[in-house]
Amino acid sequence: MGLRSFLTDAWSWLNYKPIMSGTADGRPHPALAPELQATWLPDEAVRRLAAYKLLAAYDSNQVGELSALTGNEGAEERREFGEPSVFVDTALAHLLGRSQQIVVPGAEHAGHEDAGPEAAEAAEVQAQLRRWAEAELLPLRMQAAERKAVLLGDGLCLLAWDADKQRVRLKTYDPGFYFPVLEDDADPGDFPRRVHLAWDVPEDPKRGVKARVRRITYELGSIQPATRSNSDGTAGREPVVDESGGWLLAPGDYVAESGHIERIYPWEQGKASRLTCYLTDAEWFVDDIRHGQSLDDLPLDRARFRTRADGEVLHRLDLRLDFIPLVHITNTVAGEEHFGQSVLSRVMQALDELAESDTDSARASATTGAPIIALAGAGARAEVDRVTGRPKPLNVSPGTVLQLADGGRMDVLDTSGQLSELRARAEEIRDRAAVNARLPAVSLGTVDPSDVPSGYALQLSLQPLDSLVDSMRLARAHKYALLLKMVQRIHQAGQAEGWPAGPTVPARLMFGPHTPSDRTSVLEEVVKGVTAGVLSAETGIRMLQDAGYPIEDAHEEMQRIAARSSDAA
Repeated sequence: MGLRSFLTDAWSWLNYKPIMSGTADGRPHPALAPELQATWLPDEAVRRLAAYKLLAAYDSNQVGELSALTGNEGAEERREFGEPSVFVDTALAHLLGRSQQIVVPGAEHAGHEDAGPEAAEAAEVQAQLRRWAEAELLPLRMQAAERKAVLLGDGLCLLAWDADKQRVRLKTYDPGFYFPVLEDDADPGDFPRRVHLAWDVPEDPKRGVKARVRRITYELGSIQPATRSNSDGTAGREPVVDESGGWLLAPGDYVAESGHIERIYPWEQGKASRLTCYLTDAEWFVDDIRHGQSLDDLPLDRARFRTRADGEVLHRLDLRLDFIPLVHITNTVAGEEHFGQSVLSRVMQALDELAESDTDSARASATTGAPIIALAGAGARAEVDRVTGRPKPLNVSPGTVLQLADGGRMDVLDTSGQLSELRARAEEIRDRAAVNARLPAVSLGTVDPSDVPSGYALQLSLQPLDSLVDSMRLARAHKYALLLKMVQRIHQAGQAEGWPAGPTVPARLMFGPHTPSDRTSVLEEVVKGVTAGVLSAETGIRMLQDAGYPIEDAHEEMQRIAARSSDAA
């Protein structure tokens, strides 16, 4: 029955594409991504990277070009007018909302007479995080990572301490570089204990540089004695020893009664840990990698370790963190898969059908704009070329006069009816794709505002979009809370000014409203609720923020209102 060839995984929605299984062993076609044939690439990552490449082709209107590489000559005439990119950009805009703001619960109570020290601490951490976000251009980096997540299903953010700038740096990576080492029985939602970032570095014959593979590895492991770069100048690290030849411990580490080395991190006061994160950054020549050797088992004796700006060799360098400073963002809630799904996953076939309809419409419009004319009867013969002896083609342009003898006839092939049908078919497919992607026509900007009968009807039409945005934000809520937690802890580990040791304060990233709201009605509701005492001032200000009023800080806004009320009294 062919059940062995039936494959269901996170990318099975692309199984209908012959290019995804273009070889005898079921691997993607080599033209889809030639680098997929690399010997170091894990087998379980082949379909994922092929899906990324195909989605990127849809986003850049290159599906026809990609299909032509597989032998489909007719694909060169494929018309692609950017619908996939519009869907991705629309979903991204509604996901991020009008603004993004870091909020620490309890900070809005700071400054009140009955506020405790927790409120003051929350307000200070909130101010520190917002200053860091402004210096690090967090909204721009978020947009870069989130567009990858919306389009490809996955995004990647890496955090690292910058000693020169005295702050945490945030860098985004393409998810095609992300290769986690997942345990067979691990929960897909759990964070792996070993992660690789790897990619090919092409050769450069002009500079005499060979093709290389670069791999950056973050790994959680037991705390080991202190190490330093090799004293003989070779790439690598060696233990730090005392005068008697014994290994020394890093400052703050100690040997527990169990014999294990333990460390107390600044954010875990009074609680010892045996865990730390090691960083390795190395390169291998492709010729030094044996065929079939996996990415996780590359030979370290042939590695060329990179060096940090301060001279430290990046070979199992202890970062003095008990976590891997990397956040993997998924576009969908993680179920049985570690990776997410693209916003285009459910409408890929509709997008193909739409492109085919646009291609047919382009062909039909050619015969409609320049119709085919047939001459019949006496005197309808075309002029003969004296050199070749063949009839010359008749070119009809505006102002052309054709003289026909008695009984002559001129017929014009009218294809305008077929063109109208094709255009109607394209609109039908576009509407169906928008419905299946949960992007209503009003969100895509294809609806005339005058056609909306009322605000309630507009709200009803946006309900599919609301559910889409809610699910996408739910998948990211924990990831951004984790990112802000890492930012605090790396600042503490770097002993940055203004980041004292102590427990990590929970922080969240709040997205602004994604749909237009009736600000006047919200303002009236807040005034009535606060005046009647059924709403607190804090809740009312938060409602105004959600409605789009330019209130940057709820606590400062309350202080200004209180000051003006006391002056008036």
